[in-house]
Amino acid sequence: MAEGKKHVYDESKIKTLSSLEHIRLRTGMYIGRIGNGSDHDDGCYILMKEVIDNTIDEFIMGHGKEVQIALEGSVVSVRDFGRGIPLGKVIECVSQINTGAKYNDDVFQFSVGLNGVGTKAVNALSKEFFVRSHRNGEFVEATFKQGRLKKENRGKTTEPDGTFIRFEPDPEIFKNSEFRTEFIEKRLRHYSYLNGGLKLIFNGQTFQSRRGLMDLVLEDLKTDSSEPIYPPLHYTSKTLEFCFTHSNSRYGETFFSFVNGQYTSDGGTHLSAFREGLLKAVNEHAKGKFEGDDVRECMIGAVAIRLKDPVFESQTKNKLGNTEIRSELVNTVREELLHFFNRNKEVADKIIAKVQDTQQLRKELQEVKKLARERAKAITLRIPQLKDCKVHFDKAKDKGRGSMVFITEGQSAAGSIVSCRDVNTQAIFVLKGKPLNVWDLKRDIVYKNDEMYNLMRTLDIEDNLENLRYEKVILATDADVDGLHIRNLLITYFFKFFEQVVHDGHLFVLETPLFRVRDKKETIYCYSEAERDQAAKKIGKNCEITRFKGLGEISPNEFKQFIGKEMRLSQVEYSPKPDSTSVFTFYMGKNTPQRKDYIMENLVVPVED
Repeated sequence: MAEGKKHVYDESKIKTLSSLEHIRLRTGMYIGRIGNGSDHDDGCYILMKEVIDNTIDEFIMGHGKEVQIALEGSVVSVRDFGRGIPLGKVIECVSQINTGAKYNDDVFQFSVGLNGVGTKAVNALSKEFFVRSHRNGEFVEATFKQGRLKKENRGKTTEPDGTFIRFEPDPEIFKNSEFRTEFIEKRLRHYSYLNGGLKLIFNGQTFQSRRGLMDLVLEDLKTDSSEPIYPPLHYTSKTLEFCFTHSNSRYGETFFSFVNGQYTSDGGTHLSAFREGLLKAVNEHAKGKFEGDDVRECMIGAVAIRLKDPVFESQTKNKLGNTEIRSELVNTVREELLHFFNRNKEVADKIIAKVQDTQQLRKELQEVKKLARERAKAITLRIPQLKDCKVHFDKAKDKGRGSMVFITEGQSAAGSIVSCRDVNTQAIFVLKGKPLNVWDLKRDIVYKNDEMYNLMRTLDIEDNLENLRYEKVILATDADVDGLHIRNLLITYFFKFFEQVVHDGHLFVLETPLFRVRDKKETIYCYSEAERDQAAKKIGKNCEITRFKGLGEISPNEFKQFIGKEMRLSQVEYSPKPDSTSVFTFYMGKNTPQRKDYIMENLVVPVED
């Protein structure tokens, strides 16, 4: 490169961004993912949450028992009846970063928004933001556009004290984002469970809870018509609340955890401390040596704590990191549960009986595991369905990155991949047919079913992910109804028994073209009908359009590019058990009448031309 064209790194290249510019340029640092509104953690809901969090903080401190929330199109408005922002600081509180009362323990003892960022980020990321504070018969209001002040006003008012905020996410940042009311309603239900007596009114619908976390646990049991073995055990104090029961119709454990009203989907110190205190109490009362999995199997529960200085492991507050609270919390849970067990011997006996039953099932499973291993060893040392690669993933040594295994259906699809794969990094596992739907089955099915067992052995994930042999596990099924069904069955298999594979981002879906549009000069591969129509228009009337019904119809020469550098992969997104269980139960569970009704109500019949 010529000297004159070199990039010069000097003082002129150093930029200092204002807080407003930084929020708009580095949005993810403040609100996490932007998304499009199809996930409950997408940015538009985080903006809404930040504003509502402030109203909840007012309620926690004893001011205002009602919050009115409205959504019209993409415009959100929130009105609380708390103390109202001090009139002399209204503009600063919604526009100047690191400004707020949350740093003052006398005003806010248990707040989620301790960093002075929340409302400022909402303002900066809004097309238009309006705030009005009512206080002692006076008000101050201000209008902002993209975080910049446009107008302010003050005067007298007869309205009760409190704060009103209206905003619209900026479409320049939140492209194609749309609010889904079911996500908003779920968050509001959580707020109501955690703040007994608080009334939340959303577009005319009221959310209010009298029994706190017990209402949450009972509602979750309803999602798959589970029956509790005993009435939920419920404890509440100023700083700690927990509630749990066991069910006979669940697999694994389902726990909701909260800090200062914030749902911590990844748990953290409070959840692990609760689990430890629970285990200690059960073992002490039963004079036994049960394992944590024995105690928590089939358990549905929730734990909520209030902290003065919560430390979260990310800006979006999904996991609590305060380690100093652990020992005190463990002891509190242990002592309170022991008191309960001593006062309620009948319930305690039911809990111990359930734990003993689970322990026995675990021992039986160990026998099944042993038999499965011996059977597999007797047949062959190799897995017949696996065509392995040379390089394998080793997380501990940070080796084998880029290694992958394609899970395919049938020999024809596998044949296309085998003949054009990279033998160093690309392995293939061939399914013999449709795998089992395992959603309502227990763990022993993994050992009793050859295909399920061989897939687990291929990945080497029986106990944990420490020995995962491939960095990417790729579902490569046909793009027809059967292929999509097989894909869903496999996703169910991983979510049910090997959740960590999804959680750690190892599970993917291979996107392959649906159409080939070509003439003698040009070939275009299309992944949707819209792409097909665009390609046909580009090539012209002499184009030939081929619809690929399965992977086996794509020739090896063509297929090579689809699993090469241009490979299109969609990562299977993880959702915590409390959020995903109801979805899997509806679509994969034994609820045929409800699913049939849903299909009949939503069936779209194509109209003949």
